[in-house]
Amino acid sequence: MVNGEAGELPTPTRLEGKYAAIIVCWLLGNGSLFSWNSMLTIEDYYVYLFPKYHPSRVLSLVYQPFAIGTLAILAYNEAKINTQRRNLFGYTLFFITTLLVLILNLATSGKGGLETFIVICAISGAFGVADAHVQGGMVGDLSYMQPEFLQSFLAGSAASGALTSALRLITKAAFENSKDGLRKGAILFFAISTFFELLCVLLYASVFPKLPIVKYYRLKAASEGSKTVSADLAAGLIQTLPEGEEYAKEQKRKGIKQLLLENIDYALDIFLIYVLTLSIFPGFLSEDTGSHSLGSWYALVLIAMYNVWDLIGRYIPLLKCLKLENRKMITVAILCRFLLVPAFYFTAKYGDQGWMIMLTSFLGLSNGHLTVCVLTSAPKGYKGPEQNALGNLLVLFLFGGIFAGLTLDWLWLIGKGW
Repeated sequence: MVNGEAGELPTPTRLEGKYAAIIVCWLLGNGSLFSWNSMLTIEDYYVYLFPKYHPSRVLSLVYQPFAIGTLAILAYNEAKINTQRRNLFGYTLFFITTLLVLILNLATSGKGGLETFIVICAISGAFGVADAHVQGGMVGDLSYMQPEFLQSFLAGSAASGALTSALRLITKAAFENSKDGLRKGAILFFAISTFFELLCVLLYASVFPKLPIVKYYRLKAASEGSKTVSADLAAGLIQTLPEGEEYAKEQKRKGIKQLLLENIDYALDIFLIYVLTLSIFPGFLSEDTGSHSLGSWYALVLIAMYNVWDLIGRYIPLLKCLKLENRKMITVAILCRFLLVPAFYFTAKYGDQGWMIMLTSFLGLSNGHLTVCVLTSAPKGYKGPEQNALGNLLVLFLFGGIFAGLTLDWLWLIGKGW
C-alpha cells in the first residue's frame, strides 16, 4: 500500500467512501454550530426572560473570549495535539452543555433573574471552548483531505443556522397562541440539539475514521510527517505507520510563523469577512431594525434569511466558474462588502422591511461564499501537517473577526440610551 522508496502513498484508482465522508462531514459541520445557533435563534425567548441584559449581544460577547483563548492555545500547540481526542472532547462538551441548558430551563420553570442569566452566560462560555476544539480541529483535519470534505463541513455549519431558523419559525407558529409558548419552543429546540450532538459524538468516534478514503488521507499525512493522526489511525483500526515511518520522521514542515507570513492575506481576509458579518448579525438584526408589519416575526425572518443564504453561498463554489480563487480578487470582494454598513444604516432608518430582507440575504450569501473560497484555497500546495496547521491558524483569525465584529456591534447602540 505504501511506496517504500518515496515514503509516500500512491493515489488509489478508486477512493471508496467519498460520498459517505461528504455526508458525515456535513453532519459534523452541522453539529459544530447546532447548539450555539439554537441559543442564537431563540434570542426572542431570552430577550423576554432578560429584558435588561441585552442577551443577543452579551451571550455572544461571553462566548468569544473563551473560543479565541482556547483556540489560540490549541493552534500554537497544534503539532503536538491528538486530533481524535480534541474533536471528540469538543463534540462531547457540546452534548453536555446543551443538555445543561435543557436541565436549567426545566429546573427554573422558565424563570428569569440575574442568577439564571449568569449560568446561561457560563454555558455560553463552555460552548466557546467546545467550538474552539471542533472548528479548528475539524478544519485542520479536513484541510489535507479532498476540498469537497471541507466545503461540506462548512456547508453543514451554515445548515445548522438554516435548520435552527426553520425550527424556530415552526415552533413559534405552533406555540404562539399557547401559554408559555416561547419556553415550550426553547425546550423543544434544546432537546433536538442534545440528541444531534450525541449523534455527532458517535459519528466522529465510530464512523468517520473507518471510511477507506479517510484512512488513506490520514496515512498520507502520517507519511508526510504528521504526528497528530496516530489516534485517528488507531480509531480506523490501523495501529502502526506503514513502511515510510523512517521517512516520515525525517520530514520537515514549515513553522506557524512562516505559514502565517505566507498566508497573511488569507488570514486578514477571513478576519474581515467576520468582522463585518458579526457587526450586523445577530445583534443589529435582533434589536435595531425598528418595528414593521411582521411584528415579532421580523427579527426571526431576518435571521432565517441570513442563515438560508449563508448556506446557499457555501455551495456556490462547487460551480468552478463561480468560485473565486485569485487571491487579489478575493480581497477586493471582501473589502467591497463593507459598503453594507452604510446600506444597513440607511435602510434601518428610512427603508422598508423588503429592502432589509434583501440586504440580509446578500450578507449571508457573500459570507458563505467567501468563507469557502478562502478556507479551501489557502491549503493548496502544502504538505498534510502544514495544511492542518494553516487550517487552525485561519480558524483562529476567523474567531478573532467574530469577536471584533461582536464588539463593534455595540456601536449601533450609540444614542439609544444604553
